[in-house]
Formats: sequence, structure tokens, C-alpha cells
Amino acid sequence: MREQEIRLKADAAIEREDTFLQGVKDCIPTLLGYLSIGLAAGVVEKTAGLSVAEIALMSICLYAGSAQFIAAGMMAANGSASAIIITIFFVNLRHILLSAALSPYFRHLSPGRNMLIGSLLTDETFGVAINEAAKRKRISERWMHGLNITAYLNWILANIAGAYFGQWIADPEKFGLDFALPAMFIGLLVLSMVSRSKWRLDIAVGVSAVVIAVGASLLLGGNIGVIAATVIASTIGMVIEKWK
Repeated sequence: MREQEIRLKADAAIEREDTFLQGVKDCIPTLLGYLSIGLAAGVVEKTAGLSVAEIALMSICLYAGSAQFIAAGMMAANGSASAIIITIFFVNLRHILLSAALSPYFRHLSPGRNMLIGSLLTDETFGVAINEAAKRKRISERWMHGLNITAYLNWILANIAGAYFGQWIADPEKFGLDFALPAMFIGLLVLSMVSRSKWRLDIAVGVSAVVIAVGASLLLGGNIGVIAATVIASTIGMVIEKWK
């Protein structure tokens, strides 16, 4: 009888952790980062000549911090539409890797339901989700929707707010707003390394990524270098971890 009560309580605890609302709550720690990056993106986009409506539409349809910074910069430099589209395509190829890493947890879902999850996946929500998977060995669909949708709505609002305030900021670089996105990624990387406690492996992968990125960038271009470093360095890390 006692064992049954313990099992029922454990099942109830799992059920609470799998809810949409719990996903919303687990997204809250990342919202400050989304807010700061979104504000910076809105300001940069506004100074690039985009209207508030165009910024809102870009945030809704594109929904990618790095891509939106790049698009704004290329628009300000009078880059062609084809160049902007191709650049964003290569920069966002990393989402294939992010989705592939989470796909084993959603194999039981239909392709359409998987697409709903993947379409709102970002670097930040991936970080939260992969940590959840490491702790519990599972990810709930409802929880993932709560996480993704909360981040998505916050990003849109932050961009619109940045667009509004951007009319009074003529030079975003003067305030370091152009560094907001790299700073956030550095913070996420440090937190991930601390929680993993695998310093040697992380350092080996990091050094490999830098060497590959620099070498490939010199030979093939910056965007290709980043993609090559991501794929090859992550593969090296996986092989080292499997052999240990």
C-alpha cells in the first residue's frame, strides 16, 4: 500500500512537470535575456530604416536573433535581397542540428506535431530543453509548447519595444547593443559548461571549433567556416565522449 502511494505521488509530480504552465515557468529565467536581445535587435532594425510594422513582421516570420541582426546590417549596407536570404539560410542551418538533437524525444509524434515544436525552437529554448532531458531523460510535448510559445511572444514584444525606443538611438554600437547577442551566447555556454562539469571535453571541443572555424573561414568564407566548425567539432566531442 505504501509503495502504491509513493508511485501515485511520483506520477502526480511528473504530471505537474509535464504541463504547458510548467514550460512557461521554466522559460522565465531566459526571458530577461530574450528581452535584452530583442530590445537591441529592435533598435538595430529601426536604425536600419525598418518601420515598426516591418520589424514586428520580421520577428513573427523570421524569429531568429542572429539572422535579424544580420538582415538589419545588410539592409543598412544596401545588400541585395538574394544575398540577405542566402546568408540567413546558412546562418540558420544550425537549427537542423538543434532539431536533430531533440528529435529522439518526439519520435512518437506525427510529422505535423514535430513541425510545430521545431518551428519555434531557438538556441535558448534548446538549451533549456536539453538540460531538462539530461535531468529527466524525457521531454513532454505540452511542456515544450509552453517553453517555446512563451519565448516566441516575449521576443516579438521585445523587438517591437526596441523599435519604439530605437527612434531616439541613432548609433546602437555606441551603447554596445550590437554585442548583446554574442554576450548572451557566451553566458549560455558558460552556464552549460559549469552544469556539465566536463572541462577537458568542453575545452577540447572549443579549441577544435576555433581552429576549424578560422581555417575554413580563410578557405571557404565566414558562414561556411561557422557551419563546418559546428558540425566537425560536435562530432569530435561525441566521439571522445563515446570512447571514454
